Amino acid sequence: MTLALLLPLLGLALLLARPGLDLRWEHHPGHFWLVLVTAGLASVLAYATGDAAARRGDARLTHVSLAFLSSAGFLGLHALATPGVLLAASNVGFAVATPVGVALGSLFALRSTREVAGGAAVAEVALARRLRWGLLGAMVAWGVVSLAGLPPLDRPPARAEGLPGLVAVVGIVLYVLAAWRYAHRWRTRREGVLLAVVAAYLLLAEALVAMALARNWQLSWWEWHVLLLAAFALVAVAARRSWREERFAALYLDDTAAGRREVSVLFADLQGFTTFSEAHPSEEVTEMLNTHLAAAVPAALRHGGDVDRIVGDAVMVTFNTRGDQPDHAERAVRAGLALQEETARIADAHPGWPRFRVGVNTGPTTVSVLGAHGGRTHTVIGDTVNTASRIEGRAPAGGVAVGPATLAALPATARTTPLGALALKGRTAPVETHLVLGLDPTVRSTP
Repeated sequence: MTLALLLPLLGLALLLARPGLDLRWEHHPGHFWLVLVTAGLASVLAYATGDAAARRGDARLTHVSLAFLSSAGFLGLHALATPGVLLAASNVGFAVATPVGVALGSLFALRSTREVAGGAAVAEVALARRLRWGLLGAMVAWGVVSLAGLPPLDRPPARAEGLPGLVAVVGIVLYVLAAWRYAHRWRTRREGVLLAVVAAYLLLAEALVAMALARNWQLSWWEWHVLLLAAFALVAVAARRSWREERFAALYLDDTAAGRREVSVLFADLQGFTTFSEAHPSEEVTEMLNTHLAAAVPAALRHGGDVDRIVGDAVMVTFNTRGDQPDHAERAVRAGLALQEETARIADAHPGWPRFRVGVNTGPTTVSVLGAHGGRTHTVIGDTVNTASRIEGRAPAGGVAVGPATLAALPATARTTPLGALALKGRTAPVETHLVLGLDPTVRSTP
């Protein structure tokens, strides 16, 4: 693999040393579509990694997404520089957009190698959100200034062509350093996506070398376009071949892949579901389940919950798995009450259908990526989860039962009534449970 990654540099050196081999091929449509396809591929990767990062609250993957986004956006601008396709003549700002975007991406690539946890990880994700908006704003501003011919993008092409050399050196160093750190990580977690990112960062570094040294429309100039396409294609292929679930898990921070969290877990299932299933056709059972879930799941999502799994008539929802919900216990209870309120309307319309019971428990868990070949999931593990399931069994149909830690985290205005002690296997002391009758009407419904 090392030799394969060095071949582009050896080829570039040969072309520069033997100008007679560095043939000229000025084909504007070919340039336009090559750059546009590359930008589109980078955009897909930026979206996919950004979506996974948002779902898991992972700071590392967020910065990987920004590295792809930076290259994608400025590559798109560079495509517009192709003379005679969309613009009548080449534009200085669009012509130099790619080296700027790729070099800027190296900052995010290196930052993605940092290992953070807890509050620092939450702060890093919040910073990355602001950086994303700043990056998108910079792309728009670059396009406007380029089209308007405003300083500093109003210089003649001969002077502007020196810009890649000014930004390439720093970008090369940062990409190589980021690749080295990811390679060190790959030695302990040998997954294809991780190795593909190592290769991609090295190819981006080599592309910057070619940008700084190549001559326009010569083979050496076309080389960096192909290197960019190869870099993003490698990651896309590796991700496609990875498990469908959590396909970017190899890039997660250690705190995301196997960290400790104080969370609240909500369990809900339909009391009397088995009896109903035995007495009704499967089509009616399916209709009943879909009707209930169509009301229950949005109610949980409105309060910032993450649906961990749906198994038959049972729903498991978690709160604070990303570590960014200090009020997770209250959110979970409000979600349970909202779930019961929404599904109560279904019960009124269908008197013979079963009703949900809801149990909520709060406590420490391990947030982990679990799975074997063929599938994996990101979930929470621990006694807190098991106890939440047992508390749900204590709740009456249409009610929300909570454990002592959840009760202690609720506001003083919470109206509750004792349900009694719940004996749990392996515990010497029983768990006191309470039925929540209502909370203060002020609802914090945003995640």
